[in-house]
Amino acid sequence: MNPGDVNLQQLLEQAQLMQQQLVSAQQELNDAEVEGSAGGGLVVATVNGGGELLELKISPEAVDPGDPQETADTIADLVIAAIRDAVRAAADLQQEKLGPLAQGLGGGGGLGQLPGF
Repeated sequence: MNPGDVNLQQLLEQAQLMQQQLVSAQQELNDAEVEGSAGGGLVVATVNGGGELLELKISPEAVDPGDPQETADTIADLVIAAIRDAVRAAADLQQEKLGPLAQGLGGGGGLGQLPGF
């Protein structure tokens, strides 16, 4: 075997290992729960690591019975902000879990070292 030759068996083993790590990381993300909040905690959104909304809590203090329209508008804004905060936290978690695997594909080793990959 020449020094420049590719060991296909080793390459396949690396690809299988990376696939197992990816599946494991994706399962961890699906099982993880992260929160986002708005209005000092008046609205709290919980999403999984994939960004899927699991729960939404609205504090009774967010409700002003004297002004239902203003309350509805404010709560809508707080809900949007809380969900955005939670989805941003989920994206950070995705980067943390999947980032190292993507680097392995790109430049730090693995398939990224092969011409054409």
